[in-house]
Amino acid sequence: MPPLSRSLHRMNDPSPLFAALRERADPDATAAIEQLVKSGTDSELARINTLAFAAARGLDEEKTIATFLHAAQLGVFELSWDVICPTCRGVLHITHTLKDVHREPYDCALCGRSFEVSLDELVEIVFTVSPRVRRIAAHDPTTLPFWDYYRQVYWSTAVDLSDDDLKRLIGEFTLFARELAPGEEATTKAEVPEGWVLLFDPVSHFGHYLKIAPERTSDVQQVKVTLKGTHAPTETTQLKAGPLRLTVANSTAERALPVAWLETKAYDELVGKRRPHLTAKRIFTNQTFCDLYRTDTLAIDQGLKIVSLTFLFTDLKGSTDLYARVGDLAAYELVREHFQLLNASVAREGGAVVKTIGDAVMATFPSPDRALAAAFAMRGSIGSVGGTRREDLIVKIGIHEGPCVAVMLNDRLDYFGQTVNIAARVQGLATEQAIFATRPAVENPESAALLAKAGLTPVPQSVRLKGVAGEVAVYEIP
Repeated sequence: MPPLSRSLHRMNDPSPLFAALRERADPDATAAIEQLVKSGTDSELARINTLAFAAARGLDEEKTIATFLHAAQLGVFELSWDVICPTCRGVLHITHTLKDVHREPYDCALCGRSFEVSLDELVEIVFTVSPRVRRIAAHDPTTLPFWDYYRQVYWSTAVDLSDDDLKRLIGEFTLFARELAPGEEATTKAEVPEGWVLLFDPVSHFGHYLKIAPERTSDVQQVKVTLKGTHAPTETTQLKAGPLRLTVANSTAERALPVAWLETKAYDELVGKRRPHLTAKRIFTNQTFCDLYRTDTLAIDQGLKIVSLTFLFTDLKGSTDLYARVGDLAAYELVREHFQLLNASVAREGGAVVKTIGDAVMATFPSPDRALAAAFAMRGSIGSVGGTRREDLIVKIGIHEGPCVAVMLNDRLDYFGQTVNIAARVQGLATEQAIFATRPAVENPESAALLAKAGLTPVPQSVRLKGVAGEVAVYEIP
């Protein structure tokens, strides 16, 4: 079998970069990252899963994400946006800017399916140490050993495959695994039972299925598959259970790393293990990302789908009267302080402020419970603005969750769709200190647990919203 790993360890002095990082980011996350860069293995520094990194070290996720983003800005890491298959979680397209992710369907040769990209789970953000800081094997993937290529290039960080799992995959389910130079071919003999054999090359993204019927044969079945590097549709060859002589030929201009896996229920369970990973949707709701990358995210005419994003809108009740009542300067100071409190509440719950519109705020969150927690924090903190003048500042809050489209507008990340419209209209229902939220936001399991813990019982209503057909179920949260 091909070798599992090797290591390169050539490093320039990164001390000045980490001195700058300590001034910008969380000290605990910075220290952990510095240790990783200086003493981690090559594989640990290739396509880092920031959520797994934070969990393994007991670090705050949002602060860790922010620290990696600052480190990438400083040149410690290279950030990539990887399109991954929703089924096998293989990486189909690696880009260094989201602008290169296209809206046309992507094809997975291993799974034999096409899918439209969404930013929720199918675009992963990973960090690889910069070659200017430390040279690692993955910087030249054409030289990576066989299984290192699968782990460091093809499989996304969402695939939770331990060293023991990989050894089991190789030992129990792998019928063929061979590095083939251009023009080279190799042959293997195996006894194949009823079921499926998956033949796949991650370099050319070539797939071929062998469907093994229950009927047995004693004759040696001959199958030759040629890798052409054309991203051809995944085809199927019908066989019978029994002896097989499989030949794989590489007619591409690059080396190939074909493998043949015996697909069984146990195989599916082994390669189907998943772990949390940093998605485009998650990073879009990180305030540090919005601050650092606000003008370099999407192309002007791109627009990418998000299946589920939570929007929170706020507005100040009677702000016009406030300016008339207390004077422009005093009112300005109150409004400015209110924005600071709202921004802090959003950031604490892993959200991001998209924009302010007059005295209103539009913010996004990865899930409804985080938006609700931020709304509670806003409502609780606003009374501290301006000392005892709480009656001068009443913040109206509305929350809704649903699909939308991410776009670039006026040099910043923005969102369009009916979900955004409904969230804005729901905010308009709010009066005094009540929070209004739609059914998807309130009935989210984590939201329900948060409300129960706070001892709050939402009051249901059915309302008509301007520009929205039919009645909308909303809840008033006292």
